[in-house]
Amino acid sequence: MNTPLEILKKYWNHNHFRETQEEIISSVLNKEHTIVLLPTGGGKSLCYQIPSLILDGVCIVISPLIALINDQVNSLKEKNIKAIALTSQLTEDETIIAFDNLQFGNFKFLYLSPEKLQSSFIQEKIKQLNVSLIAIDEAHCISEWGHDFRPSYLQLKILKDLQPNATFIALTATATQRVLEDIQHHLELDKPRIYKQSFQRNNLSYRVINTEDIYGRLLQILHKINASVIVYTNNRKQTKEVAKFLHKNNFKSSFYHGGLSTIEKTNAYNKWMNDETPIMVATNAFGMGIDKPNVRAVIHINTPDSIENYIQEAGRAGRDGKVSHSIILSNNSALFETENRFTSNLADTKFAKKVYNHLNQFYSISLGEIPNEKFGFSLQEFCATYNLNLLKTYNAIKILEREGIILLDENYTKKSSLKFIVSNAYIFNYIENKPSKSILIKLILRSYGGIFDHYTIINEYSLAKKLNIRKNEIINQLTNLHNNGIIDYKHENTTSKLYFLVPREDDYTINRISKDIEKQNNLKYDKLRSVITYIKNNDTCRNTQLLYYFDEFISKPCGKCDVCLDKKSKKTSPKNISEKIIQLLKEKQLRSQDIVSQLNYSETEVLNSLKILLEKNKIAITSQNKFKLNF
Repeated sequence: MNTPLEILKKYWNHNHFRETQEEIISSVLNKEHTIVLLPTGGGKSLCYQIPSLILDGVCIVISPLIALINDQVNSLKEKNIKAIALTSQLTEDETIIAFDNLQFGNFKFLYLSPEKLQSSFIQEKIKQLNVSLIAIDEAHCISEWGHDFRPSYLQLKILKDLQPNATFIALTATATQRVLEDIQHHLELDKPRIYKQSFQRNNLSYRVINTEDIYGRLLQILHKINASVIVYTNNRKQTKEVAKFLHKNNFKSSFYHGGLSTIEKTNAYNKWMNDETPIMVATNAFGMGIDKPNVRAVIHINTPDSIENYIQEAGRAGRDGKVSHSIILSNNSALFETENRFTSNLADTKFAKKVYNHLNQFYSISLGEIPNEKFGFSLQEFCATYNLNLLKTYNAIKILEREGIILLDENYTKKSSLKFIVSNAYIFNYIENKPSKSILIKLILRSYGGIFDHYTIINEYSLAKKLNIRKNEIINQLTNLHNNGIIDYKHENTTSKLYFLVPREDDYTINRISKDIEKQNNLKYDKLRSVITYIKNNDTCRNTQLLYYFDEFISKPCGKCDVCLDKKSKKTSPKNISEKIIQLLKEKQLRSQDIVSQLNYSETEVLNSLKILLEKNKIAITSQNKFKLNF
């Protein structure tokens, strides 16, 4: 039987970054503090997991997201490696048992968030452990110039006091030189070894396609690629809409976002991994631990939030070293809407203060009080109560969480579900005999698919809103249907858990972080502007632009991005383009987008050539909006 270490080494042996990993692991085993910048897919976790299994003692891993922590711990457990996740879902007794296991049960890994580390009880328990290695994952969070700054990361240097003999390794996939310097400074690492792998991906071509018909162009690209693809969107609703659109056009796809249940996420992931549904439509919640080698394209149909996010998401294509593509579909209207939506949903200090005050009112928190209770939280209900914009309020809550004022556990998995336990025919007969029940039943049947076959997560508040009645009335009606044997209804009164981390001090609580709020808002806007500049810059090689952002300089353009190809095509005369269009139209009538997709020229050049051919009366447009030859 293979040992856990041998199992991990199998992953190591098949990794393209093995040579760099060997150097990093050697440094760690030599007890040298290390900073690692490896691109997405570089196997960063192996750089601390392998030496941890070789060394005596526990490895402490600091990670910013509960979902990421759970993903890593589950992955280790599948390899028969003992690991513990110290999340807010553990009671105090369970936490004590966890530390006993770490001390006496041969457990090798302790995963926890930086917020959890701030507990004096946790600090004391860590002090008692035999710790060989401390890994700071997503280390860019320590820098205010990083794309996901978290003030709680600034407190991580306390680990040096708790475990002065432990070796530190800080890891990130995206960091500028300024961020790397911040990591070294804030962790107080004296002359660390720094391993920085280039962001250059020779097998990956970057393209920005300017098109007014984003969904139509998406179909054309998918027809052409006909392989495993990730399509990224910026909101949860759109993932489902796009997947449905693709199904209608005979493309097998799944969708994935943070609001799905664990079962739904697992099913979508497994279908995609097995190529049952080769296309995954997802928000950026899809990405942690994803290592599918044969992804041929990553397509963004919305503007990414930052270059850092974009390079991480794009890097999920072509991990097998074969030619792959990263494509952004955009147009001037989409860019304008993106910028406008960003500014309108940006939570400034005034709005953050408003949301914080309402939270205290909502849960009846007294002045000076810091409750120990975990509160059930529904964003929809909270916003409806105070007539607040949903997305802007969520952004304000994430600011309060980032600043250590509250903690929102969105991974609380208990959600209401139901399943019809009678036949379809019985339901329609029931509706005829009980007309008072028909409105809700019909709404459920319209809103949720597969509800006769399996348990489906439902949202009572959403149903209540559609019927313009109170949520409690929906719960009562569903309970009645359950008692009458029509449905099996499992009610849960919350989808998230909210914790207050500091005493209520009203305006002072927000005033002391106001400068941080405005500074981070400005930084986020600058990062969005960098993406927009990248999309609009049609003069400089895409690869050159991206590498320059991360302080890398190359003398030679990539030769395969849309900018480089456009420059090559400009050497081709319009006459040559027209001749190729005519050759295509000899076979069949085509729409302009079909012609663009089949020719290796920019959309502008093809449209100009079509215009010239129309003016010369060599082609015509049919009633189906297709081009045909006039001879």
